[in-house]
Amino acid sequence: MSPANMPSANLFTRSITLALVLAASLTACGSSQTKKEEPAPLGETFGADDTYSRSYEVPPPTACEATRRALLGQGYVIGKMSPGAVEAIKNFQPQADVHTQLKVLTTCVPKSDGGSLVFINAVQDLYALKSQSNSASVGVSMIGSVSLPIGTSNANLVRVGSNTVQNQDFYRRLFDRVTFYLPGTPTNAPPPPEPEGPPDPVTPKQ
Repeated sequence: MSPANMPSANLFTRSITLALVLAASLTACGSSQTKKEEPAPLGETFGADDTYSRSYEVPPPTACEATRRALLGQGYVIGKMSPGAVEAIKNFQPQADVHTQLKVLTTCVPKSDGGSLVFINAVQDLYALKSQSNSASVGVSMIGSVSLPIGTSNANLVRVGSNTVQNQDFYRRLFDRVTFYLPGTPTNAPPPPEPEGPPDPVTPKQ
């Protein structure tokens, strides 16, 4: 190549390089714009909050016993009890044909320093009264059997909704009640406010 053509060749090379860099940049921008982060399912983000757990400086059996007493003091029926777990149920009837059941599940696990972590999870089930009419078969000559309603019905409670309670104030009040029943709490100390219930009602399905 002659010296006269060398500047043109260098200019051509630089143009090609610039075009390749520009194309790569556009490709990267396009891919970043098209790739969108999917939302968390049902808003579940596993955030670093402590809505469902508290730390106590007592062994797990002591913490679970305090939880049992706190639930008994609020009218819950204890279904299952072990040194590391408590299950309790309370029933509500906000309407004549609607029944709500609140189940509280507690798990007490040990910490390395001798204390415990108490996890509480409340599940609310909603039941509705569903009626089903009975029918009877009547024999008619030349026609056969005909089913006719006899005017009575069986009413059964059918579960129509279920959800995990996420009301932070409900859990805060419940953990305050647990703290009240821990050993070392002054007996003359006023008890904390009672948890309101049932929180976060489930809407019946039509």
